[in-house]
Amino acid sequence: MIVFRLDRTSGVATYLQLVHQVKHALRLGTLRPGDRLPTVREVVEQLAINPNTVAKAYRELEREGLVTGRPGLGTFVQRSIGGATLDRHVGLRRDLVAWVRRARAAGLDRDDLEALFATAVNDAWQEDIA
Repeated sequence: MIVFRLDRTSGVATYLQLVHQVKHALRLGTLRPGDRLPTVREVVEQLAINPNTVAKAYRELEREGLVTGRPGLGTFVQRSIGGATLDRHVGLRRDLVAWVRRARAAGLDRDDLEALFATAVNDAWQEDIA
């Protein structure tokens, strides 16, 4: 089951943080079709947020066809959105973790890493399009 975390300093709406975390878990294969998401009550107790916020996130995921609510049973993953197979993720993640460690050893902080990674992704994407 997914465990949600909030970054209250990110400037990203709380419900969107929940949506993004579910999508990441779907892409990485840690959530799969048939898995149950935590109940609204469980998320509220864990994160101390308004139940309407959780319900809004779940409605957004349902609108996108990623989850479905079953009255009295909970909210369940309907489909995955992962592109590559999970076994491919393992090697890529290992390489990326090694890269992050090298970057940290070189003195980069988290914000530096995120900016550098986003720039590299954008550069690679632009090369593929061109």
